[in-house]
Amino acid sequence: MKLNFSIFIKLLTIQYLSVLCVSEDFDFFYFVQQWPGSYCDTKHSCCYPRTGKPAADFGIHGLWPQNKDGSYPQNCNRDSSLDEDQISDLTSSLQKDWPSLSCPSSTGFSFWSHEWEKHGTCAESEEIDQHGYFEAALKLKEKANLLQALKNSGIKPDDEFYDLDSIKEAIKEATGFTPGIECNTDASKNSQIYQVFMCADISGSEFIECPVVPKRKCASKVQFPKF
Repeated sequence: MKLNFSIFIKLLTIQYLSVLCVSEDFDFFYFVQQWPGSYCDTKHSCCYPRTGKPAADFGIHGLWPQNKDGSYPQNCNRDSSLDEDQISDLTSSLQKDWPSLSCPSSTGFSFWSHEWEKHGTCAESEEIDQHGYFEAALKLKEKANLLQALKNSGIKPDDEFYDLDSIKEAIKEATGFTPGIECNTDASKNSQIYQVFMCADISGSEFIECPVVPKRKCASKVQFPKF
């Protein structure tokens, strides 16, 4: 019995060390949300999930480990595939808050798998497993509440154009932190608010001021398209 217990402990130790070996050091997370109206309102097509058209709200794109020098780890453990059973209790929340708009229409699992394999494996640790990674992202979205933050400042998805600085200030006023904004260009060459970058600590639980704000091209006034 003692021998079996000793072997069990050794196996647990090896498993723990293997996680430490494949995960990499990083300095912070980019928490990225995208506006579905901008994703779809381009020359590229979009497809609603099999669950139907998502709500007119910012959706999660990803939670990405990042370094202060601008580099970032990716695909840190190609043997770690997303286990659907590990996130089964989060599925309905993920379908609502982390929907896939890519074609063909899907349940979203392939999107979440891609994000886990490319980014999540680089944050995998004793504290952050598959469930913890996705749960952290969902909690950050709820905490940021971007759409409400913008609406509180009179900025609405109504196809109108708004000052880029006003958008940043509205988010900073609501969250306490300055966001990075990425824009896209629609078929009419309008610059649109597309993605919002915020930064979180390495636990993925608290927002922080971005050590590095991603540089993305945007016009001084950007459209907030309907969805």
